[in-house]
Amino acid sequence: MTISSPRLRYMISWLAWPVIFSGAMLITGIGFAHDMPVIGFNLGYLFLGLTLYALELSMPHEKRWNDDDGQTLVGLLHTLTSKGTVQTLFVFSAALGISSYITPVSEPGHGIWPREWPLVIQVAIGIAAAEFGLYWGHRIAHVWRPMWHFHAIHHSVTKLWILNTGRFHFIDSLKSIAAAMTILLLLGAPMEVFHWVAAVTAFIGMLTHCNVEMRFGWLSYIFNTPGLHRWHHSRDLREGDKNFGENIVIWDLLFGTYFDEARRPPEHIGIKEHMPPGFFQQLAYPFRRNYARDWKNPPKDQPKAPSAIPAE
Repeated sequence: MTISSPRLRYMISWLAWPVIFSGAMLITGIGFAHDMPVIGFNLGYLFLGLTLYALELSMPHEKRWNDDDGQTLVGLLHTLTSKGTVQTLFVFSAALGISSYITPVSEPGHGIWPREWPLVIQVAIGIAAAEFGLYWGHRIAHVWRPMWHFHAIHHSVTKLWILNTGRFHFIDSLKSIAAAMTILLLLGAPMEVFHWVAAVTAFIGMLTHCNVEMRFGWLSYIFNTPGLHRWHHSRDLREGDKNFGENIVIWDLLFGTYFDEARRPPEHIGIKEHMPPGFFQQLAYPFRRNYARDWKNPPKDQPKAPSAIPAE
C-alpha cells in the first residue's frame, strides 16, 4: 500500500532513519543486557529488515527499483555466503576464544583500550577505529584492479534495496572483516565492543542500501546514510569514487572523499563491465584471466559509463 499523503510521507522521511536505527539498537541492547546477544541481534536485524521492506513498498525512493531485476536469488545466495560469515563469527566468537587473542599492550590483561570508560564511549571509539580499516579497504578495492573485480559484484546491481546489503563476494567480505577487526584486536578492545561494532555495521549496512524515501540533514555529516551511498553507486566516477565509509563519514571528511550535492542522486546505477548473471559465475568472475575485456568492451545492451577502475 502506497502512502499517498504528502504530509505523512514528509514526516516519515525525516523520522525513518533515526527511529528505525534506534529501534534495532534498543532490541539488540535488551538482548545483550540479558546475556542473549545472538537472539537480541537477530531480532533487531529482523525488525530492521521487515520495517524497511514495508517502507520500500509504501514509499520508495525510486519506484523503478522495486521492479524485479532477476537477481533476487543471486543476491540472497551472496548474502548467505558473505554476511553469513559475519553471523557465524558473531555467534561462535566466544566459543572460538577470539577474545584470548587480544594482546595487552600497556598493562597486563588490559592493553591500551580504555575499558574503564562508559560502554557507549567505548563503542563509539570502536566504530571510529574499525571504520579506518573499512574505509581504506573499501577505497583500495576501487583503485586496485585485482580487488576491484571482487568488489564489482556489489556494484553491478542496477537498483538499491535491502537485499543488496549482502551482495558481496565472500572474499570481499572477509577482506572487510579483517581490515576492521584487526585494528580492534591490536587496540585490545573487549569482546562486547566487537559485538556492538558488528551489530552497528549490519544495521547501518541495511539502512544504507534501502530503497526508501528519506531525508537526513545533519545525520549525513556523521553517518553513511542512504543519500550518501546512492552517490557511491553512481556510474560517474566523480560521484562514485566517493563516500567510502561503511558506518560513519569521518574518514571521508578527513581524506577529501566526502560527496553530497543538493540534487537527486542518479537513478541508473551499475558498472561498465559485464557481470555474468549466475551466482557461481559471479563467484568465479574475479579469477577469470580474460576479465579485462569486459570493462573495455561492455555489451551493446548495457549503457556505457566510466569504469570503476582506471584504464591501462
